[in-house]
Amino acid sequence: MKKALILTAGLLLGISLSLAVGAKTLRLAYDADPVRLDPQEQLSGGMVQLSHMVFDPLIRWNQEMGFEPRLAESWERLDPYTVRFNLRQGVKFHSGNPFTAKDVEWTFNRLKSSPDFKGLFEPFKALNVIDDHTIDLVTTDPYPLVLHMATYIFAMDSAFYMASPDQGELKKHGDTFASTNASGTGPYIVASRQQGVRVDFKRFGDYWDKQSPGNVDEIVFTPIKEAPTRVAALLSGDVDFIAPVPPTDMARIAEHPGVELVTMGGTRIITFQLNQERRSEFKDPRVRQAMVHAVNNEGIAKKIMKDFATPAAQQSPKGYAGHVESLKPRYDLAKAKQLMKEAGYEQGFSVTMMAPNNRYVNDAKIAEAVASMLAKINIKVDLKTMPKAQYWPKFDERAADIMMIGWHADTEDSANFTEFLAMCPDKETGYGQYNSGNYCNKEIDGLIKATQGETDPAKRAAMLQKVEQMLYDDAAFIPLHWQDLAWAAAKGVHIERVINVMNFPYLGDLVID
Repeated sequence: MKKALILTAGLLLGISLSLAVGAKTLRLAYDADPVRLDPQEQLSGGMVQLSHMVFDPLIRWNQEMGFEPRLAESWERLDPYTVRFNLRQGVKFHSGNPFTAKDVEWTFNRLKSSPDFKGLFEPFKALNVIDDHTIDLVTTDPYPLVLHMATYIFAMDSAFYMASPDQGELKKHGDTFASTNASGTGPYIVASRQQGVRVDFKRFGDYWDKQSPGNVDEIVFTPIKEAPTRVAALLSGDVDFIAPVPPTDMARIAEHPGVELVTMGGTRIITFQLNQERRSEFKDPRVRQAMVHAVNNEGIAKKIMKDFATPAAQQSPKGYAGHVESLKPRYDLAKAKQLMKEAGYEQGFSVTMMAPNNRYVNDAKIAEAVASMLAKINIKVDLKTMPKAQYWPKFDERAADIMMIGWHADTEDSANFTEFLAMCPDKETGYGQYNSGNYCNKEIDGLIKATQGETDPAKRAAMLQKVEQMLYDDAAFIPLHWQDLAWAAAKGVHIERVINVMNFPYLGDLVID
């Protein structure tokens, strides 16, 4: 531990001495900061945002949804099961250790054991090291999403982590060396961190990407949970870049001469899950159907989200292979009451509900609205909202009968929604890791597994669409909307060049005038 701290101190000194006159500082405010520094501890948007700052993936998405090289300079498919990646040479970790294929191998094996990530990597049989700068990713069956998954292989400094007393242990919501220390190859190092208060990032002086236009040498990241306070900080000039922008303030920001608003259609589905193990009532599909019919998600999108969201009736947004055009929102209070009567619950029952208050746009207000809507069919809701740092452990505990979850498809593919949100929970494979409703349909599981080896796009799309139809018919969850994206920054902070539909800003490439 002492050795690691001395290394970090020396590194910081070197960076501070190397900063050029006129170095740019970005004052950044998101609604929350990352809960941990371990990039594999939690699969969430906030953690991936952090990963793109401190670490580097093998490849990454560009704004046109193509792939661009990062730690992998090039790649080629050798056979239906194998993709070879040629790694960059001369890359260093923040510790000073050289980056090699062994680090990618260590990272991959760790991903395969991560409770949150192992479901994503279940189709992979092995990562084979060919030499110091060549690896092969091998799948059990022909798999169409190998490159998609390579965007989640953020190389970790194996020597740095293995030198710690816990040997780089990965523990969800734990206090490990990796959860509080980081050594990646990314554009920034974590210089200091006060959880929930402030994180300071310094540009890594030996960063490999000398072609990057980025000129930000320091990032001061302040989490500001309350949306009005976050907006006020931008408009007053206290911060330079905020996200997310609440729908209620978009007009005011758009009209302000000193700031710029950037919006983009989003693909993150916001839902409520109904825990069938906690509540026997939820095992009855008529009750679940009633609850879906009781929730006016079109009204929520209009009134609470100010039309900055698209009402949803399924997981897959338009443009995804699994999207079924005929599936529409189905608010119908009279039908909801009739279904409750048919199920024998006309008098209703009481449930608990939990939701975050700083993870999704207007999440607490949405939860309050849904609780009020369910009351109209005599389902009395005891609602608790909390910051996401407290919420995620509760979510993993399945601590309430109804829990909010938002999901952006990690692979930009329909199957990913179901793999994490609707497949039968399985701790061994990682499938259903975020299925707090404990919904389980073996036919759906079989279809999703079949899509992993189906390389014919039309056949694969048909299977994915069948899954969406089955989930819809079964009212497996309460769909709300796909959340649109909005960012705002001071003029001269060119965020439009580094943001994307995944909501992972590539801040290492940010240019400030």
